[in-house]
Amino acid sequence: MEIFSDEYFMGKALEQAQIAAESGEIPVGAVIVCNKQIIAKSYNQTEMLNDVTAHAEMLAITSAANYLGSKYLHNCELFVTLEPCPMCAGAIFWSQINRLVYGAADDKRGFMNYGKEMLHPKTSIAFGLKHEDCAHIIKDFFQSKR
Repeated sequence: MEIFSDEYFMGKALEQAQIAAESGEIPVGAVIVCNKQIIAKSYNQTEMLNDVTAHAEMLAITSAANYLGSKYLHNCELFVTLEPCPMCAGAIFWSQINRLVYGAADDKRGFMNYGKEMLHPKTSIAFGLKHEDCAHIIKDFFQSKR
């Protein structure tokens, strides 16, 4: 695997998802990359923080904005293991992230149920990267809960 490739960064998001799973959180991980450097990473923390908005994407966006000292994340890419929900898509819109890359689709709660228009017009989308790995970690988590 080439370093600083999309596969590399999605692998780092999967590492964050694994931390979430080990913490009893829904295993979603996210990293934000700027100039081929990870500037923020996070995982779902809704249980730990007792906050329904503490999704991996939301926490990563806040961290990246703090790192850059800007509310806009121009020239940044968000790698996330699961298709963002509408709330996270709204945050992606407002932060004007340049590119969104997600692994597994979320047929029930994903923003694409409402259309790509939920994102900023300048945000490009790539999906299906490491799909099997991203889908597997979610399926395993929910099967263990049943």
